[in-house]
Amino acid sequence: MIGMDPDRKVIFDRVIVGGLATNCYILRSGDCGIIIDPGDEAERILKKARGLKIELILATHNHFDHITALSAVKEKTGARAAIHPNDWTDGFDERLEDGERIRFGDDELLVIHTPGHTPGGCCFLVGGDLFSGDTLFPGGPGNTSFPGGDEAAIYQSIRTKLMVLPDGVRVHPGHGPSTTIGAERHLY
Repeated sequence: MIGMDPDRKVIFDRVIVGGLATNCYILRSGDCGIIIDPGDEAERILKKARGLKIELILATHNHFDHITALSAVKEKTGARAAIHPNDWTDGFDERLEDGERIRFGDDELLVIHTPGHTPGGCCFLVGGDLFSGDTLFPGGPGNTSFPGGDEAAIYQSIRTKLMVLPDGVRVHPGHGPSTTIGAERHLY
C-alpha cells in the first residue's frame, strides 16, 4: 500500500509535557532520533533524548501546546525543525510535504498531511505506529473550533488518509492514550 511494514514497531518514548498534557514523542533507531511535538518542558524532553543524535524535530501542527519548547530543544540539539507549509511560522527550517519519506537510522517515517485541526496538520507513520497529533484520538477527531479548523476537512483526512491503514496500526495522539486504527474505524 504505502511501503511501510505495519508489523514493525518503532522504539519510542512518550513524555507528557505542559499544562495541556501534550504527548511529545522521541523516536529511536540505533543512535539516531526524531522528536515529535516538543510542547513544553524542554529539559525533560532533552533528558529522555540523551545519547541520541537528534537531527530533526517534527511538529504535527502549529499550536502552542505542541511547539513551546521547540526553540530550546533546537538550540540544545542543533536539530532542524520541520512543519507543513500551511502551518509555517518563524522558528522552522524545513517544510514537510504529503508523502515525503524521512530516513533516520534504520527506519523511515512517512509524512501524511491531514488538514482539519489546522490547515497544515500532519500525521507521521513509522512501521505500524502512527503519530497522529491532534487529528485522531480514541473516540473521535481533534477539535476543529480553533481558527483554521475545518470539521469537513478533518473527517475527509481521517477517512481517506488514515482509515486506509491496516486495523493493527497503533495510533499515538497528541494528548491522552493510544488506540488502533481498527478500534476507531467504526466511527468513520
